[in-house]
Amino acid sequence: MLEELKSKIIKYMQHYPQSITSRGLIKKLKVKDTKSFYQALNQLRDAGAVDVNKKHRVRLSEEKKTVKAKIVSLSKGFAFARPSDGGEDMFIHADNLKKAFIGDTVLLDHVKQSPKGPSAYVDEISEKSSRTITGTLSRGRGLCEMIPDDAIRYHIPVEKDSAKNVRDGDKIQAEIFRTPRTSMLSARIVKVYGKSSSAKICADAIIDQNGIKTRFPDEVLAEAKTIASRPITEQDLKGRLDLRETSICTIDGADAKDLDDAISVSRTKAGYKLGVHIADVSHYIREGSAIDAEAMERGTSVYFADRVIPMLPKELSNGVCSLNAGEDKLTFSAVVELDKHGEILSYQFKKSVIRSKVRGVYSEVNQLFEKTADAELKKKYAPVIRSLNAAKELADVLKTRSVQKGTVDLDSTESKFTLNEEGVCINVEPRHTGISEQMIEQLMITANQAAAKLAKANAIPFVYRVHEQPNPERVNNLIQLVGALGLNPRSLKHEGDVTTADFADIMNQANGTPAQKVISHQLLRTMAKARYDTSPIGHFGLALADYCHFTSPIRRYPDTAIHRILSAMLETKDKEELNRRYLAFANAAASDSSAAEIRAMQAERSAEDCYMAEYMTQHIGESYTGIISGVTQRGVFVELPNSVEGFVPADSFEGAKYRFDGVITQVDENTGDKLTIGQTLAIQVVAADVASGRIDFIPDTSVNTEL
Repeated sequence: MLEELKSKIIKYMQHYPQSITSRGLIKKLKVKDTKSFYQALNQLRDAGAVDVNKKHRVRLSEEKKTVKAKIVSLSKGFAFARPSDGGEDMFIHADNLKKAFIGDTVLLDHVKQSPKGPSAYVDEISEKSSRTITGTLSRGRGLCEMIPDDAIRYHIPVEKDSAKNVRDGDKIQAEIFRTPRTSMLSARIVKVYGKSSSAKICADAIIDQNGIKTRFPDEVLAEAKTIASRPITEQDLKGRLDLRETSICTIDGADAKDLDDAISVSRTKAGYKLGVHIADVSHYIREGSAIDAEAMERGTSVYFADRVIPMLPKELSNGVCSLNAGEDKLTFSAVVELDKHGEILSYQFKKSVIRSKVRGVYSEVNQLFEKTADAELKKKYAPVIRSLNAAKELADVLKTRSVQKGTVDLDSTESKFTLNEEGVCINVEPRHTGISEQMIEQLMITANQAAAKLAKANAIPFVYRVHEQPNPERVNNLIQLVGALGLNPRSLKHEGDVTTADFADIMNQANGTPAQKVISHQLLRTMAKARYDTSPIGHFGLALADYCHFTSPIRRYPDTAIHRILSAMLETKDKEELNRRYLAFANAAASDSSAAEIRAMQAERSAEDCYMAEYMTQHIGESYTGIISGVTQRGVFVELPNSVEGFVPADSFEGAKYRFDGVITQVDENTGDKLTIGQTLAIQVVAADVASGRIDFIPDTSVNTEL
């Protein structure tokens, strides 16, 4: 009976799709059993087949359109969600949040645009995030609260029984739950780290908050020890290219222990022969092993100022896989022939065995190239000096070729931290790259490019490193900024997609001007985020059609994954077999590795903020001169010469009435004075909070002493 009634209702509404009252529908269908009618109507409504409004008007439901997004901030009364496919963050009133929490993946509907920006309702929570977060305990005026580290913009009451023996200012981990019969959040402490004024303690919490594993399971450690104890056998060497007499060396930082790449370069009649020899990690990490599963889950090594959280156990990363000088090591070699202009003529990939002649160090090789090396250094590098000189020459050719293709050098400032014996940050300075670092980068890019070309030419399952075209909306914002800074955005205003060369034109205009660093940062923000994918869609930033990550399998899982696939391809040319074995694997490796990379970067940046703040707590009250690096409604960000960035509130300028122009400038309505991106500004350090990584400045007119 009910099914028949539901069918009649749907058929009528399909023929007459305009809305009709439920009473009118009863009359049209000549229904006598009204109770059954309303049961049928309610079932259709609950199933989403029809809509019934407050006035009891019925109409066929429109196909529900939802937007997938993630909750990125939570405040009292509202939240913001970031669409998965890009676009502006969406405002969600607390009444329309459906108890979604920070980090939850949600489906949004009722999406609306307004002058203040887009808004939406949460239709459903499709994937819940962890309800365990970290923060700082705050006691005062009878209150016991948690100040969350996540983007939760209010304090959460702490269950008092769980806070016994926890001191004010301690860094804590807590489970978040909703107070029964209310929408209020409460926290139950499950772990206490120590004082939140210590960046080291905060880094411990950041690791937990980002779900980064620090301990290897016993099964993984046992496998690693077994593998490390095995000597290289004749069977291992069978079929390998023997390069043990070749002038090969590694070049890394002085404190590096996981040496996964080595180089050899020689001049040829056509141009150059480049050898990039990579630790044969896939030989040791077998598919389906406990180590492989653990490495795939970790995805990448994570680097903090005071520690490295490796992807592989040290028995592998620092031991059997590390290309230590003077030892026979199993490698996977990319041998690339190039002409005198850096054009790739041919490439081949072979399993090999090497014996590195020198354990090179960047700073030492830089001295060789700068002609400042002493006799002892020259003696150390004598076995590979011809190869090094040829490598530098080739790298210069490759760099010139890259610039001609339109690639852009962006000023991506990295910070170098110095810690004392107690692990406290006592110095921060920009990290500079020398000639040898840039040389190795060019050679690795070439090997990565060749590996991607090989995979694409053979149409095998693969994990590419891709970098998509910038979002047009972001490009429009960049055009506005470039014009506001007095540069000419003409290269960005043309039909079709922008190119890397268009970005290079803007950077060339900015070079040597106060806007140089700001433009560089903005170009980076305009670009899409690089990621891993199984489709060879190219790399925008490098202006390359083919690219992957082949050269660091000790610290990146995508490299390990493609080593495994390429190794299998060397054994068989059966594409159907390769697809059967590796298609699903490549997809999983690309997806999981992209997520792991984002997780690691978020953790590393959060920890850096804490270490910067810890350093600046030692300089409260001191004055410096910096560059305005960002402008917001509330004030300006200032970057100091040591790479530390702090915030100056607009209302801290005495006697001024600053208003944001919506682009890059704060204008004083009283005097017309401006605060704009790229401008120098004298500041005084007034506060630094290690737990949040926040550093606060105020304007200062006293004599400045640069860091």
